[in-house]
Amino acid sequence: MNILFTSVGRRGYLLEYFRNALGGNGEIHASNSEENAPAFFEADKTVISPLIYADNYIEFILDYCKRENIRAVIPLFDIDVPVLAAAQRQFDVMGVKLVVPKLDVAIMCNDKLKSYEFCLINGFLSPATFSSLSKVYKALERKEIQFPLIIKPRWGMGSIGIYTAENKGELVVFYDVVRRGVENSYLKYESVMELDEAVLIQEKMVGQEYGLDVVNDLSGNYVTTFVKKKVSMRAGETDAATTINNTDLVEIGSRLGEIVGHLGNLDVDVFGVNGKYYVLELNARFGGGYPFSHIAGANIPKAVVSWLREEPVKKEWLSVEDGVSGYKDINIKAMSCVVE
Repeated sequence: MNILFTSVGRRGYLLEYFRNALGGNGEIHASNSEENAPAFFEADKTVISPLIYADNYIEFILDYCKRENIRAVIPLFDIDVPVLAAAQRQFDVMGVKLVVPKLDVAIMCNDKLKSYEFCLINGFLSPATFSSLSKVYKALERKEIQFPLIIKPRWGMGSIGIYTAENKGELVVFYDVVRRGVENSYLKYESVMELDEAVLIQEKMVGQEYGLDVVNDLSGNYVTTFVKKKVSMRAGETDAATTINNTDLVEIGSRLGEIVGHLGNLDVDVFGVNGKYYVLELNARFGGGYPFSHIAGANIPKAVVSWLREEPVKKEWLSVEDGVSGYKDINIKAMSCVVE
């Protein structure tokens, strides 16, 4: 069984996990729009794809799946998820399993404003979030929120363009900075239809941050939740974390898994403040926090491969040892090239 991972970037460890899960019975394929993706080193075969928003992107991926006998496609980049989800029917016809949620779920997870609204509708606490300066000014006047406030893109990942404003002057400056950043980055494709609401202003949470891996099977049925206490962050990604047993957070994960109905892993950021838990973000993919679950005993790649093969899933793959701490390291990959 061959599996294609798209937009692999630096997620080489995930490709390694899945290679081990295949047990020599299949190939790991990787695509990326740039040729210097470090994760390429962990793949059996690699291919340079068009940009995600290119007109021929889906056609390219479909052709590659047919040519290389791909059984499943797993995206590793937020922006890729809804683009692939929109082409679900085309992959179904080819017999290729897309490990992505339904399109409406993919859009909701990528859109932080829609994620906030989803949380409120379904009874989850979430930091107060606004899509315009005028709405924030009114909330400040009514004393519904107070500084500091977080300014960030409505779409995006990895803490791209996130600022903290301590007063109204900084709020205006950072709002303009983030909006220009959106207009001059890949986020412009996500924001083109709603540019006037492409920047969010959010209540700043001061407390303990947690990461959840909410696991569903490939039919969208809830399976389990792993909880990690975040120890440190770097560029918006978990850099160090410890697995813990927290029944309140497991319950949040269970409810999310059942309501969202995603496939595979849902990466969730949660803040604990004064005994209450606020859902910050939902990412319908393997997140940067999954390795901390993996080193503590979980093996969701093996579970995914078994679900694809319609084989039994072992219970030990779906549990972690509490109190296991992990720390990310930096590894250097050497590429041979000719510099002119």
